[in-house]
Amino acid sequence: MLRKTQPLLTGSKMSSTNATSTSHGQMVPNTPSGAILEELLTAAEDDDAVCPIPPVTPITFDSPPLSPIQHQFMSVDYPPITEQVSEAKSDPLEVLTTHKNSIITERTPPFERDLSMENMNLVDRLREKLYISNELYRAALAELFCTGFLLFGGCSINAQYVLSQRRTDEWIAVAIGWGLILMFAVLMSFRISGGHLNPAVSFFLFSQGKISALRFIVFAVAQNIGAFLGALTTFIVYYDGISSFDNGTRYVSGPRSTAHIFATYPQPHLSTFGAVLDQIAGTAVLCLGIAVITDRRNRIPPFLQPAFMGSLLAVIGMGFALNAAYAINPARDFAPRLFTLCAGYGWRVFSYRSYKWSWIPIICPMLGALLGAWMYEFFIGFHIPDDPETTYIHKILDDRNPDGQLREIHVIEKKPLSEVPVENSKPTQYRDM
Repeated sequence: MLRKTQPLLTGSKMSSTNATSTSHGQMVPNTPSGAILEELLTAAEDDDAVCPIPPVTPITFDSPPLSPIQHQFMSVDYPPITEQVSEAKSDPLEVLTTHKNSIITERTPPFERDLSMENMNLVDRLREKLYISNELYRAALAELFCTGFLLFGGCSINAQYVLSQRRTDEWIAVAIGWGLILMFAVLMSFRISGGHLNPAVSFFLFSQGKISALRFIVFAVAQNIGAFLGALTTFIVYYDGISSFDNGTRYVSGPRSTAHIFATYPQPHLSTFGAVLDQIAGTAVLCLGIAVITDRRNRIPPFLQPAFMGSLLAVIGMGFALNAAYAINPARDFAPRLFTLCAGYGWRVFSYRSYKWSWIPIICPMLGALLGAWMYEFFIGFHIPDDPETTYIHKILDDRNPDGQLREIHVIEKKPLSEVPVENSKPTQYRDM
C-alpha cells in the first residue's frame, strides 16, 4: 500500500501549520524539499530586482527600436524618413545627398568627380573650351579633316609610284596603301560623322532616308574642301620631286605628266561609254560592300567596320584600276582636279578628251552608289531575319538618323488605376509556401 506524500506547492487544501509563506505570499511546505523551493523562489525574486525586464519600445518609422541601455550609450537623432528622401532633380545623373551617403558613410556620390581646372591636363582644358556643341558642325569638321587625310595619304602614294617610275612600288602596293589610308580615315571619323568621306556614300544614305538633305549637302561641301586641302598638302610635300620629274612644266598627258598624281585620267583604249560603265560598276561594288558592312543584322562589330572598308577599297584597286584608276568618289576626283587647275596645269585638266571625261568621275559614281546599295537591299538586305537582341533598342537609338541625335521617345500618358481595365475580376488565390 502506497503512502501519500505532502505536495510541494501551496494550494487551497494546504494548511497554514504545515507551510510557510514567502515575501510574495507564496506558500511552501515545511519540509526539506520546501526549504529548497523557498530558496529558489527567493533567488528568482532577487534576479528580478537586479535586472528588471525593460519595457517594450514601440517600433516607429521615425526612429529604430532601442532598449533603455542602448539609449544611454547611443544617443543618435535619426531624422524621419520624409527628410531623408530628397526631391527629384531635373538631371537624372545628379546624385542626391541623402542621410546614408552624407552622415553615416561619409562617401562622395559615385558620379561626382573633381572637374576643377587644376586637376585637368592641357588636352582636357582645351577640350572644355573648344568643344563644338552643334552636332552637324562637328560631323562636317570630321568629314573635312578625314577626307583631307585620305587624299593626302592617297595622293602621296600615287606621287611615290609616279615619280619613282615604278621602281619603288608595284601597283599592288598602291592598292593596299589606299585601303589602309581609308581604314584610318574612317576610323577617325566613324564615331562623329559615320566616316562617309565620299559624296556618293552620303548620296545613297540620303536616298534611303538615313540622312537629311541638309546633312548630305553639308557633307559633300566639307568632303570637297578636305580633298582640295589634301591634294595641296601632297603637292607641297612633293613639290621638288614633281619639278624635277617634269622640269618645271606641268603636263596633263605624256611620259612626263604628273596631273594623274592628283586626279584620274582614262587609258587611251577606253571609250566614253566604257568609262561610264567603269565608274558605275566600281562605285556599285564599293557601296554594296559598305551596305553589307554597316547592316546591323549582319552583326559586324563596329570596331571592325573600318578595316573591312579599307580591305574593300584595296580589292577594288586590284580589280578596277586599269581603265581609269578607279576614282569612285566625286570629291576624290573633282577637288584635286580643281587644285591642279590652280597649280598651273591649265584648263586642260577639265577639257581633256574634249570634255568627255571630267564629268564622268563626278556623275557616274552617284549612279553607281544608288545601284549598289539598293541591289544589296533588294537581293539580300530585305530578306535577312531581324535580330531580336537589337531590334528594339535601335528603334529608339539610331546613330544614322537625319539629326544624328536620339530619336524622340513618346511617353504613354499614365492613367489612374481605376481606369485600367481588369481582365480577370476573380480574386487571386495565394498558396501557403
